[in-house]
Amino acid sequence: MAAAHHGAFHYLRVTAVEPLTDDSVAVTLAVPPALREAFRYTPGQHLALRRTADGAEIRRTYSLCGRAPGPEGPQSLRIGVRLVDGGAFSTYALKELAPGDTVEVMVPAGRFVLAPRPGHFAAIVGGSGITPVLSIVSTLLESEPAARFCLIRSDRTTASTMFLDEVAELKDRFPDRFQLVQTLSREEQQAGPASGRLDEERLTRLLPALLPVPDVDGWFLCGPHGLVQGARGALKALGVPRERVHQEIFHVEEDPAGPAAAGAPAGTPAHSTVTAKLDGRSGRWPVREGESLLETVLRNRADAPYACKGGVCGTCRAFLVSGEVRMDRNFALEQDELDAGYVLACQSHPATEEVELDFDR
Repeated sequence: MAAAHHGAFHYLRVTAVEPLTDDSVAVTLAVPPALREAFRYTPGQHLALRRTADGAEIRRTYSLCGRAPGPEGPQSLRIGVRLVDGGAFSTYALKELAPGDTVEVMVPAGRFVLAPRPGHFAAIVGGSGITPVLSIVSTLLESEPAARFCLIRSDRTTASTMFLDEVAELKDRFPDRFQLVQTLSREEQQAGPASGRLDEERLTRLLPALLPVPDVDGWFLCGPHGLVQGARGALKALGVPRERVHQEIFHVEEDPAGPAAAGAPAGTPAHSTVTAKLDGRSGRWPVREGESLLETVLRNRADAPYACKGGVCGTCRAFLVSGEVRMDRNFALEQDELDAGYVLACQSHPATEEVELDFDR
């Protein structure tokens, strides 16, 4: 995909809005032939959507849930949207969005992905965390006969379980290669694990009883922050190498005592300048007090890529060419990305007077 497209939005037409549960829908978007190459995606990636309401711009990211397309690109895209209390975009999607409407959509992004290959893989998901994993597992099982997958999912109740039919269909189609373990936190079930939360202690006991943990080639953790943290702790306790564990968090509660609430982080130079390369063009601008590097770039380049501004989605990932930065928090970049020199621009503040970022790498 050409770098010149990575921050651009395109208007796509809604072709279906399907209820999944009382508080979630699947939205299908048509992709015109001219945009199919740009919207080609790897299973596990997400889309950033944008709308303007009451004069304010709203951006949100939603994971793709369909089987990944071939080299010709997708004719349609399907995302899962769950209602968030007070959520400006999710409320609109569930209560107003209808077939025939158009939505502004950025091209696919994200590194919580699995390109189909032979092996044994597993996922631990909670709630709407099933959405990217559904794309991963359906693409893997249909494309790679030598692959197996174990899905461990946690939901509140059966009625709140997203993509229940789609997962059941995969179980029917691939009974020898797809293992499904369903847990419910607020409802008793006749078969399977007892009800209750999947915390670190419980997962440490449960996982070895379900599958050969050392033989799993890749683990995919997705859902609420607490579930992902617990799953990571359990896998660490079971001796799983860090490089085999991949995570994506959909939402993290704000920490009012965190660095973002205190103005400029300690150690920030009095005067700093950021140089940024974006879509092949570079600019150099002064950083205002308390600004993140993304905010500085956005004041001068409105096409800089971002979605959540919370350190969760990774859309604003940039390569740190020179200088040093301090990140408030990071829930999107893997350790190998940090080691390679990548940062989240929305969470980065200058720690040296000169900082250079490259959004194109």
